[in-house]
Amino acid sequence: MFIIEERRDAYLISTDPARLDARAIHAYLEQSYWASGIPLDVVERAIRGSLCIGLYDDGRQVGFARAVTDRATFAYLADVYVLESHRGRGLAAWMVGTLLAHPDLQGLRRLSLVTKDAHGLYARFGFTPLQSPDMHMELTRPDVYRRSTVER
Repeated sequence: MFIIEERRDAYLISTDPARLDARAIHAYLEQSYWASGIPLDVVERAIRGSLCIGLYDDGRQVGFARAVTDRATFAYLADVYVLESHRGRGLAAWMVGTLLAHPDLQGLRRLSLVTKDAHGLYARFGFTPLQSPDMHMELTRPDVYRRSTVER
């Protein structure tokens, strides 16, 4: 496992999974527009199945991003956030840039993401609107976290 750790001022970013605070990540994601109501156990499984990067201030998790990837052909960038009190310092760009530079994400045929409001951030890294939207399909289940565990 290749681990990246970098410091900038009081902040640390790290791809070390042992540093991740699943409860802190869950606390943010369960209130987000894209994962509202997500259960903790789902966040924990998502972390285990992804290449993750954490952003820390004095050991406290203040940001997160993950790439769902086969480490050969494809990656999906997901769950990118920086706590509001730490925004405006270029930390999301630093975190995303470092994650995208990870050796496991080099040489991939396609990287994708979905965002409602951060197009400018991702454009800096070469992301564009879909080149062939007619070729893309999706199956969405926006209320999946609101269903009972029996229905899942």
